[in-house]
Amino acid sequence: MHQQELYKVVEPIKINTIKRLNKSKKWEYGYNKENDIVVISKTGMIGDILEIQNLKIALPKVPKDVCKFEGDKWQVTEYPKELSRIKTIFDWKEYPSDFKSKYIDYIENEFKKREEGFWFYNKGVPTYITGTHYMYLQWSKIDVGKPDFREANRLFYIFWEACKADRRSYGMCYLKNRRSGFSFMASGEVVNQATISSDSRFGILSKSGPDAKKMFTDKVVPISVNYPFFFKPIQDGMDRPKTELAYRVPASKLTRRNITSTTDRPEELTGLDTTIDWKNTGDNSYDGEKLKLLVHDESGKWERPNNILNNWRVTKTTLRLGSRVIGKCMMGSTSNALDKGGDNFKKLYKDSDVTKRNRNGQTSSGLYSLFIPMEWNYEGFIDSFGLPVFETPETEVEGPYGEIIDTGILEHWQNEVDGLKNDGDALNEFYRQFPRTEEHAFRDETKNSIFNLSKIYEQIDYNEELNNENSVTRGSFQWLNGVKDKTVIFYPNQNGRFNVSWFPPSRLQNNVIIKNGKKYPGNEHLGAFGCDSYDISGTVDGKGSKGALHGLTKFSMEDVPPNHFFLEYIARPDTADMFFEDVLMALHFYGMPLLAENNKPRLLYYLRRRGYRGYSMNRPDKVWNKLSTAEKEVGGIPNSSEDVKQAHAAAIEMYIQDHVGLKHDGDAGNIYFNETLQDWAKFDINNRTKYDASISSGLAIMACNRHLYRPNAEVQKQKLNLNFARYKNSGVRSKLINN
Repeated sequence: MHQQELYKVVEPIKINTIKRLNKSKKWEYGYNKENDIVVISKTGMIGDILEIQNLKIALPKVPKDVCKFEGDKWQVTEYPKELSRIKTIFDWKEYPSDFKSKYIDYIENEFKKREEGFWFYNKGVPTYITGTHYMYLQWSKIDVGKPDFREANRLFYIFWEACKADRRSYGMCYLKNRRSGFSFMASGEVVNQATISSDSRFGILSKSGPDAKKMFTDKVVPISVNYPFFFKPIQDGMDRPKTELAYRVPASKLTRRNITSTTDRPEELTGLDTTIDWKNTGDNSYDGEKLKLLVHDESGKWERPNNILNNWRVTKTTLRLGSRVIGKCMMGSTSNALDKGGDNFKKLYKDSDVTKRNRNGQTSSGLYSLFIPMEWNYEGFIDSFGLPVFETPETEVEGPYGEIIDTGILEHWQNEVDGLKNDGDALNEFYRQFPRTEEHAFRDETKNSIFNLSKIYEQIDYNEELNNENSVTRGSFQWLNGVKDKTVIFYPNQNGRFNVSWFPPSRLQNNVIIKNGKKYPGNEHLGAFGCDSYDISGTVDGKGSKGALHGLTKFSMEDVPPNHFFLEYIARPDTADMFFEDVLMALHFYGMPLLAENNKPRLLYYLRRRGYRGYSMNRPDKVWNKLSTAEKEVGGIPNSSEDVKQAHAAAIEMYIQDHVGLKHDGDAGNIYFNETLQDWAKFDINNRTKYDASISSGLAIMACNRHLYRPNAEVQKQKLNLNFARYKNSGVRSKLINN
């Protein structure tokens, strides 16, 4: 049975508190700091609280009068024919009062649904859609006519409403699958907001200028044109403009009051002076302007020289005045390959994690990230109620147009994947277009990888199915009672810098051997560490490469998982000395030696100064008397030698082939660190400096297999003389016969 993880109903507030504030209608729309929830109800009352991608969102309370359509599912309400003939507010004012009285309740009710949202029964369940979603379903015209109701879109709009309500948020960064309807939904929201906003600017950007123009002319303009007269201000200029849609004088912000007004003087109407336009793609698009809403379509496909990160730094300022957020961004896209714009979008998406906020309560980007797996919104596997058919049904299920669904989307998707197993690039393109996980969405092309990407991604998929949180513990090492060089302990900590998947038994922890007053690792036979260090605490750009440390076990007779990467550390603490101490504590705790690069020697000198020179391995490809003076002093291995580079890459390749992904016996590998696996997937042997995890993990593999790199020193042996001495034995004494 498939267990969906997209959302869950949570109870962060006591039920008595909810009832008490509901009674007095005290719940205000927006972020509720006291309870850490975002209230999207505009009735003063709340009901269920959904958690979508770690954002807690309070829905309105279920009303008594929930609409029940025929068929127990969503239906578009038929627009009265008499009203459909009316094109503008000025035409409406020509009609007699009794005609207006007949339809004023209908019109007012539509305004209420637009403002507060709408409740209806769907398959027997009271279901809430936001006002924006209602306007999309009821009044937006798309390429196939009216949109279908889909549960995935309902959750999307609920999340978007929370982004609008939350004063800390600049909007959303939506990682989607292909053909999910984002462009139409975003176009509908532009028109919805623009037709009720005064003196406002709305903008559209896409992966190219022509794409932005096409979205404007083919989606935004038709939706605006087909709005009913009571929602649609009068346009200024052409009916179907190509560059700008303007709601200026004599356009009117329609309200219940002016709908019922009998005035026939257009000059008395207040103009909106609101525009919707698009811009060519560029880093400085919309620079210096003030926007109420910015739609960022196909933002994961900005290719060089354009850069979505640079553009967002500019456009973010168009949505604020000082510290006050005055506009929102609706950003959505599938991801290109990483070197074709996907890498920048991935960084922006990761910087939008709502669980990682600064002291102002905002994410690094200001946006909130949302990912909806493809199985929620894949054409052909949505039933007539708008619900996804995850698993193959026991009986046939009817789709929205009467078609029969007899296969579940998960089985269908897996069949597609199995058919592409032998074509790495095609498989990864399919993953990016129809991702079930965030890792799928950011899959890279295989053609640039020097390693077996199929096995790497098999392992990543296995880890995600396994749920890595159960296999990996994040935490920190520290000295017991603060006494250094005695006993190291590990404690779980979500903010820690270590990921650990195996701990040695207590009898093997802190196993230090003292020889001639010097410390040596007591578990050298069990495994070793590799490290990519850094020497400088700060850098000019405030970033710099990270320090990396990896631990790997050997095959042994002890109770230790063989050939298992048990520790991953990829971080850059505030100072280099903090990193050095982290490394030292890990070595002490596991009692294993370290092979580190010695071209950045501060770590090695730090270990020597603390008495841990015995933990620093010498380079395995040279005998002692061939080492340099510095190498004899602190150990380590250089990374400048071409032989070392090739040996290092070959070590990773060997490990991937033997221990990663699906193995010959049908089992999967046991490296649970996806960040390291992703680093291997991108590794470039000609530009190694960016791949800290690959450098570190490769050195760990070399350290555990040092016998493979041992030099074969030539031994000069004397030839065995097989010539026997011959003697002349005549006479009293034998005489040597000289040749």
